[in-house]
Amino acid sequence: MTTVYDVPADMLIRQTAEELKKIPEIQPPEWAAFVKTGVHKQMPPEDEDWWYVRAASVLRRVYIDGPVGIQRMRSFYGGKQDRGSNPYQFRRGSGAVLRKILQQLEAAGYVAQNKEGRSISPAGRAFLDGIAHSQREKAAGLAPTLTRY
Repeated sequence: MTTVYDVPADMLIRQTAEELKKIPEIQPPEWAAFVKTGVHKQMPPEDEDWWYVRAASVLRRVYIDGPVGIQRMRSFYGGKQDRGSNPYQFRRGSGAVLRKILQQLEAAGYVAQNKEGRSISPAGRAFLDGIAHSQREKAAGLAPTLTRY
């Protein structure tokens, strides 16, 4: 059985983002065109499909780390803020972006909310494992072969 752990994250996230574009529940809100993804960023994302890429990344992160809450996800998507001549400091990512993405993933049936936080649902696990299985052959062709002497 192929799982999310068996394929590289960049391949899985890219393909998952393409599949999430086909789901009507997952749509970027109107404010997504000009919002920053955290106070540590200076500009909004340049990629037009950044919402779907972030949703795919969040879905993978919930699969791996779940159950998780918004604050823990904000820490994962945070970064260093440039404070001019002062030293850089860590700042958490945007909670509104993550909250809206998780709400959309819940509406699609891929994430379930319980007392501990949000965790992957059986439909979400099957969705990601199916994509991982389709990407396994591509990933196997890129992996270096080990030879023993």
